[in-house]
Amino acid sequence: MPTRILPAVGDADAVRSITTLLSQLPDAEPVAPVADSTQLIDTLARLAAESVDELPEVVVVHERIGPVPALELIREVALRFPAVGVILVTSDAGPALFSAAMDSGARGLVALPLSYEELVSRVQAVAQWSVGVRRHLGHGGDMFTGVGGRVVTVSGAKGGVGATLTAIQLALAAQASGHSTALADMDLQAGDIASYLDVQFRRSVVDLAAITDISPRVLADAVFRHDTGIALLLAPGEGERGEEVTDRAARQIVSALRSRYEVVVLDCGAQLSGASAAAVEMADTALLVATPDVVAVRAAKRAVRMWDRLQVRKAEETTIVVNRHTRGTEIQPPLIQKITGAAVAGTAIPANFRELQGAVDAGRVHELDSRSTVKQALWGLAGELGIVKAPAGAHRSGRLRGDRGSVSFRRRREGGG
Repeated sequence: MPTRILPAVGDADAVRSITTLLSQLPDAEPVAPVADSTQLIDTLARLAAESVDELPEVVVVHERIGPVPALELIREVALRFPAVGVILVTSDAGPALFSAAMDSGARGLVALPLSYEELVSRVQAVAQWSVGVRRHLGHGGDMFTGVGGRVVTVSGAKGGVGATLTAIQLALAAQASGHSTALADMDLQAGDIASYLDVQFRRSVVDLAAITDISPRVLADAVFRHDTGIALLLAPGEGERGEEVTDRAARQIVSALRSRYEVVVLDCGAQLSGASAAAVEMADTALLVATPDVVAVRAAKRAVRMWDRLQVRKAEETTIVVNRHTRGTEIQPPLIQKITGAAVAGTAIPANFRELQGAVDAGRVHELDSRSTVKQALWGLAGELGIVKAPAGAHRSGRLRGDRGSVSFRRRREGGG
């Protein structure tokens, strides 16, 4: 059986030399190269969605791939596609980089300039390992397909527009429908999920920030299992510790959650940090909550444009959720869509704080009356997003315009977070 090899190379000259050499390898079947990390992850996710057998046995990653650095990209591939062997091609083949590459999940390292003998040796060894892993997993249990759980981020156009309540109710709806669900508070300095759900837990997202390999056991120790069944990953009690969660740590945390839960909802707050930007960048669906007033809509427009400038998220990949909507207000969803340039969710959340006040003050928003029009609308929004299991025989409507079929990495400014 030929070995399928997928090159991930951004440099045009390197593409030609690598693909030429790969085509000369015995029993090799090089596939069309991808030019960046976004394309690589999307390609693997698409193939995995069809069948695990469609995945290439070997991925060759060039050191200058971008926008995600090569070692971070290798870690992502190793976590989401565990039976795909990754080889790093680099001009620095020293022991320090070799150790870092192995820690990231690479199965081999090849030095530049490329040597035919070294490349064929590495490819054959990695391909043999990949085939062995697939054979073992095929008989030993379910194999993770790589597509992973659905990640939804909820951000506020400004403070106080209802992003946290929205995130909580979306997670509750997903969990109640039968999905394994995680709710993470990425509003690292001012997260309120613990207050809304009246929980106290000594662990937080900060406890995962310094861990380079987040195993299932480590993740389980960091999350709090709520009475509703949702796994909570809370913000730190000391807001200043939020700075310990870098964009790189956030990527690893989101990837770990995605690999363990079918639905992951992230409350990203109203302030853009390196960690929240990474979360929004990786999300399948990015929601921006706004209220139908001039100040909030202007804030939503600023946020959409800022995400676009920083290449965190394109406007057309962002979905506005209109909260506290009334028919009598002059600012209606179509106008918000026109002003912001982003898609607007078909479900608007009605203005009825009287329904919420008792549950919010008691920190028991998970016990909100099912007759509440606000809860019904938020759970309807969850259905619109496709994060609840449809009844048997039901057909789910198409996805929102701002929805991604699989995780994508988008370029941001160099050194930005």
